Amino acid sequence: MLASTARSIPRATSSLRALSTWSNVPAGPPDPILGVTEAFKADKDPRKINLGVGAYRDEAGKPYVLPSVKKAEELLTASKPDKEYLPITGLGDFTKNAAKLAYGAESKPLVNNSIAVTQSISGTGALRIGGAFLSRFYPHSKVIYLPVPSWGNHTPIFRDSGLEVRGYRYFDKKTVGLDFAGLKEDLKNAPEQSIVLLHACAHNPTGVDPTQDQWREISDIVKEKKLFPFFDMAYQGFASGSTSRDAFAVRHFVSEGQQIALSQSFAKNMGLYGERVGAFSLITADPEEKARVDSQLKIVIRPMYSNPPVHGARIANTILSSPELYSQWESEVKGMADRIISMRDKLFNTLVDLKTPGEWGHIKSQIGMFSFTGLTPPQTKALAEKAHIYMTADGRISMAGLNNGNIEYFAESVSKAVKDQL
Repeated sequence: MLASTARSIPRATSSLRALSTWSNVPAGPPDPILGVTEAFKADKDPRKINLGVGAYRDEAGKPYVLPSVKKAEELLTASKPDKEYLPITGLGDFTKNAAKLAYGAESKPLVNNSIAVTQSISGTGALRIGGAFLSRFYPHSKVIYLPVPSWGNHTPIFRDSGLEVRGYRYFDKKTVGLDFAGLKEDLKNAPEQSIVLLHACAHNPTGVDPTQDQWREISDIVKEKKLFPFFDMAYQGFASGSTSRDAFAVRHFVSEGQQIALSQSFAKNMGLYGERVGAFSLITADPEEKARVDSQLKIVIRPMYSNPPVHGARIANTILSSPELYSQWESEVKGMADRIISMRDKLFNTLVDLKTPGEWGHIKSQIGMFSFTGLTPPQTKALAEKAHIYMTADGRISMAGLNNGNIEYFAESVSKAVKDQL
């Protein structure tokens, strides 16, 4: 009887039941950077170069684990730590030392115990916590202004946080440098008390940073317009080789009495990419206000991921809390920054020697891991197809992907691509 009933089900009904619940889900666009890596991996040519990935590579083009990180891990292993959950806001000693690194030991809010800080899942997590907190509690505006261009993940992070994303001018394609006049005009024209995102150093993707005098002017405008500054500091120490110099903008704004939000990442400057170590912090008025903000940060974080991972935070804290390891780490950070600077110099000189059409001084004046080369989408496509050199279509390259073994081939290929498309 049952078997007979089953056999009598109409074919159309059976087909409908076979449809997947998710059959109407459209395919999303590929990630522009991960797509570059996939194309690179599929290429079998021995000359291939991947300049899309935003991760430091050593002189041999290999991932680099800092010696200070190895030492910190050895110390941690010897201490036989447990694997218990961290509190919602993370490892307390780490967040204290992360704030000290960012704001400086003499920072007034740090001394006054008025910085609310939480560990985060790297810089991305810090931005997401910050976006959610501002969307919920910032009383004046739900609009955040981003530089144009900005890191590709900024827009979805803040939109998913419930903020409206707008842009302010930042990069001048004609000069391949900072559009400072446009930046100032746009900030002056922004509605009062809007949120403005600022890259603290080593602007991603352009590698173009304001000077210290320009930062002072920006701070004055932000203060006059009562804008709320949200700093993204993913590269402290990695830009110039000095953690203090790279924190200038953050520390200047705070010294001017501005209440800022700050996202920190330890992915680049400690090479802790896969450990996902970061921090989010807010300047508050006093310890009592800090306690209330802390309580709400916990409420934001709890339904996201409950609490952060412990191992990377222990590594970072071991380095930050040991004078010997801290000194070693700072020298290693400077070594990474110096190697990238040397690649900038060599690339510029080689392009000039090859009589490459155009002006290439921006290669040297830009700072940090990335460079906006000024190459066009057709040129980047030609480099991928003919020279097996992979970068994003807008011409952004990771300078860390260049080394003495491939930089001449890269420069020659760029020179040829530019000349071929004149």
